[in-house]
Amino acid sequence: MSKRDELITKYAADLKDKCGVTADMDLLTKVTIGCGPSIYNADSSTVSGSDEKELATVKNNFLIKKLGLKDGPELDKAIAAVIDQYGKSNKNKYRAVFYYLLTKHFKKESVYK
Repeated sequence: MSKRDELITKYAADLKDKCGVTADMDLLTKVTIGCGPSIYNADSSTVSGSDEKELATVKNNFLIKKLGLKDGPELDKAIAAVIDQYGKSNKNKYRAVFYYLLTKHFKKESVYK
């Protein structure tokens, strides 16, 4: 099993155990691949739910640029909802899982087809 496959398995377990979501493995794989090499770096593989600068980066680089959404308060609400779903006390919010949940929230799976 490749390192990426191991991470995808770990992300699927995180979705199930921490978020109560059964992963669409095809979509999770595509979102993980879309994260690029950041998934292999300890710092960039996670999202800090309390770092405003990082959350702004998620909003601009992922929601607006990648998913093609318009900036507005609904983007911030969606990020807050994903943080709540993942668990505020959970320190390790994996970027791929975070992006997967946002993709599902906005029903933008078609971006990865």
